[in-house]
Amino acid sequence: MAPLALYIHWPFCLAKCPYCDFNSHVREQIPEARFRAALVAELAFEAGRLGPRPLSSIFFGGGTPSLMAPETVSSLIEAATRLFSPLPDLEITLEANPTSVEREKLVAVRAAGVNRLSLGVQSLDDATLAFLGRRHSAAEARAALGAARALFPRVSFDLIYARPGQEPPAWCAELAEALAFGCDHLSLYQLTIEPGTPFAARHERGEITLPAPETQAALYAATEEEAARHGLAAYEISNYARPGAESRHNLAYWRYADYAGIGPGAHGRITLGSSLIATRRQRAPEAWAARVEKAGHGTAEQEILAPVARGREMLLMGLRLAEGIDPARFAARTGLALADALEPGAAERFVAEGYLAWSGGRLKATAAGRLRLDAILPALVR
Repeated sequence: MAPLALYIHWPFCLAKCPYCDFNSHVREQIPEARFRAALVAELAFEAGRLGPRPLSSIFFGGGTPSLMAPETVSSLIEAATRLFSPLPDLEITLEANPTSVEREKLVAVRAAGVNRLSLGVQSLDDATLAFLGRRHSAAEARAALGAARALFPRVSFDLIYARPGQEPPAWCAELAEALAFGCDHLSLYQLTIEPGTPFAARHERGEITLPAPETQAALYAATEEEAARHGLAAYEISNYARPGAESRHNLAYWRYADYAGIGPGAHGRITLGSSLIATRRQRAPEAWAARVEKAGHGTAEQEILAPVARGREMLLMGLRLAEGIDPARFAARTGLALADALEPGAAERFVAEGYLAWSGGRLKATAAGRLRLDAILPALVR
């Protein structure tokens, strides 16, 4: 039986960052006992219909899951490992911010069973952190990285680049300092303007201007080069790791494996019988909790995915990976031949133009193709 990845969404934050379009909410008071009980109930619902599947990973995302009491983290890990069959090398990741309040919880979170910490550092520059609306300082970020490295066997952190006015030399210096902490995994994201965010309104008014496309390309190339100098390879467009330190949970998404999502707004892709089911939970936290208390789960939408939809999703995810897409696995997972999921002639054209390549029997995006993947995919996928 294929392993399952489990995503647990904690929707609450201390403040909403102006660039963020995630399902996150600010509340003066959080009824934690209520949400803990609802998450455990929804987890039991999923286990009831999925059975004792092998469990390969648990990922606490948000929102800000490090705002949870360690007792809540422990309760959810206990429930997940009791209801499913954890693999011996079960990966348990929790997202945290580098504020001093959250840093004080790291020892308890580690004791609860978390073995991989993902820190939302975003920058090591105070002016940039203020621009991004972050509540921590660069000094707090450095302190949190040091504490995390001492406590957790695996540590990842996020940085945002391609910020207004940023040039490759300054970015390389910041990235080199970050890489010197010796973490085994980094997520390095280009700043994007997401609809409906405060940054989108400022961008519309001309108050925020992102670097020109050629500067963004130079920043991306510099990112790969600097990470490689420290032994981290780009295994996905925005993710870099030492060999063997890739995020097993996120690989489940990109490889289009089964994953269950619980909590407000969480998505899932689960196999029931011969069908692949797309699930989505109610987004609003209080409405989700009320639905769980009434029905045992907070599902808002559930859809059986047809082969064409499965093929589209697997292409959109798989071409982000350096390893590309294996046609045999693609056919087994989607019920379609890879060629039948592509626009006629599109793959051949992009191969000829140097954006895609067949290598080792797999379809992959080249370095040039990864830079242009957002433009290539709509023309490639049926």
